[in-house]
Amino acid sequence: MEKLRIFYTQNLSKHRNALQQVKRGLNFLALLRLTVFLLVALSMYFFWSSWIAPWIFLLGLVVFLYLVSRYVDYKREKAYLERLVTINETELVVLEGRFHHLFNGEEFMEQGHPYAQDLDLFGRGSFYQYCNRTALGQGSKMLAKLLLDDMPADISKKQEAIKELSALPEWRQQFWALAGNRRPKVSHEVVSHWMKNHKPFVPVWMRYFAPGFLVISILLIVGGILGFFPESLILIWYLLGWIIVGRFGKKSMRFSSHVSQAFDTIVQYQRLLEELEHRDFNAVLLKEFKESLHLNGDSVSKTLKKFKRFMSMLEQQNNLMVVIFGQGLMLWTPYFVNRLEAWMDKYGSQVEDWFKAIAYFDAYNCLGNYAFNHPDHTYPKILKNRLVLEVKDLGHPLINAEKNVLNNFSIDRGRFSIITGANMAGKSTFLRAVALQIVMANVGLPVKGKDVKYTPVRLLTSMRSSDSLTDDTSYFYAELKRLKYIIDELGKGDCFVVLDEILKGTNSVDKAEGSKKFVERLVHSGTTGLVATHDLSLCELSQKLPQVENHYFDAQIVDGALYFDYKYRSGICQNMNASFLLKDMGIVD
Repeated sequence: MEKLRIFYTQNLSKHRNALQQVKRGLNFLALLRLTVFLLVALSMYFFWSSWIAPWIFLLGLVVFLYLVSRYVDYKREKAYLERLVTINETELVVLEGRFHHLFNGEEFMEQGHPYAQDLDLFGRGSFYQYCNRTALGQGSKMLAKLLLDDMPADISKKQEAIKELSALPEWRQQFWALAGNRRPKVSHEVVSHWMKNHKPFVPVWMRYFAPGFLVISILLIVGGILGFFPESLILIWYLLGWIIVGRFGKKSMRFSSHVSQAFDTIVQYQRLLEELEHRDFNAVLLKEFKESLHLNGDSVSKTLKKFKRFMSMLEQQNNLMVVIFGQGLMLWTPYFVNRLEAWMDKYGSQVEDWFKAIAYFDAYNCLGNYAFNHPDHTYPKILKNRLVLEVKDLGHPLINAEKNVLNNFSIDRGRFSIITGANMAGKSTFLRAVALQIVMANVGLPVKGKDVKYTPVRLLTSMRSSDSLTDDTSYFYAELKRLKYIIDELGKGDCFVVLDEILKGTNSVDKAEGSKKFVERLVHSGTTGLVATHDLSLCELSQKLPQVENHYFDAQIVDGALYFDYKYRSGICQNMNASFLLKDMGIVD
């Protein structure tokens, strides 16, 4: 932890120092620009009648424009460094356990998902909020998609990718700082949908007709100046140009509006594509992501840069000089609309895949960042045998290290553990720690534990059910629907089922009998899992079914105070605490 704090502190100091230098440079350039302007103005005043006046003006204009260009570059660098400062400040704050101000991804929660609603995967204080650092809206969705993927596959490839990215902290921060350069007006989905489905309206011959029209315009103007053509011919030609431009007027305005909205998105992704193309990766998965960014004979970033250039030129159609001369003499708008449409016709259907590849890198950078920030975690060794999960010093990754009680845990395929214990003894936290380890392992992340061995399984949970006035659903019926869902999912692959105090919505006798039958159904299907309960009668299943084993979390009263050690033990809990708590809180005598 201390090494991480030193790394981020040094990074923060480096970027703050660079930012101060850039700010000083900006102030100097602003002062220099004002000085040049005043010197040129004074020189023009004193030498207005001299032959050197035009040269002073031209030289001053060149220097002034250069200073303006440098000022824009410095402003861009300032914004980039400010984002790097913010990134490192965020990491230092999260290292202290303060992350509730970050985006929590609550909107990505899927009702009825196999496990998301039970594991604090999204929302305030969630795992998503803790690990998310994405800079793109699409990247945020992609990270959520990775966490919600309940079909484990290619875990070794995912681990390899995360390991490589975890070793590139400086590059990850550069990627995020570049991604934060723009705040697009519209989402990537809108842009890619527009590009894929746009129907061209400017004829293809406009690409050649417009340059030819410009050549004739120049010849007519030169000829008019030399007296070869009457001025009326030039005016007629100019009006003809405006008629042609007006022919596409309404559609061009609508098209230009789309271009204006998409501009920031294209600029943002083009710069990120350029960054990725300059980075070589060794991990197979990262290479596959990058492969989708290749075109025959050219890079995607250069191709997108060409599109960005055409967009910039079309955006100039409202410039006064373009309005006066560009439209009537060279058909400015239809020409650049044609160039953009030709590009979209050729590449528009691929843009969605390019955006998706960028989003994958944004999301996987978060996973790499998580691995980098948790050197005490372990990448599970992926197996294919009867052992489903074995881990030493298992803990919940969101619990403070000083309070996190670690346990050893091991379970084979087809085994079921019934966990008993007093209230607040740690049963539910333990269940979530095990379940979250499975989610993290399936994503490819290292997990909180040592010597971890894991055979990939699907995770199914029933830990939190709720009634619904809107759907006219009682609590008990909602829970039954959840249990039915779990049974229906068992045939879709090897499953690990986690249950917490099932059938809470019925009487104790009915609950005990129903719980036994449900666990028996799971055991007979060969399912692996855990069930926490206060009902000690459920432990009798271990006498009937050899696949069932009993474990418990203990609670003791020491010197008149309730004491928990949160240790996972073999056996059946004999100590309960409800009566003690009722008396201790003054609820009963």
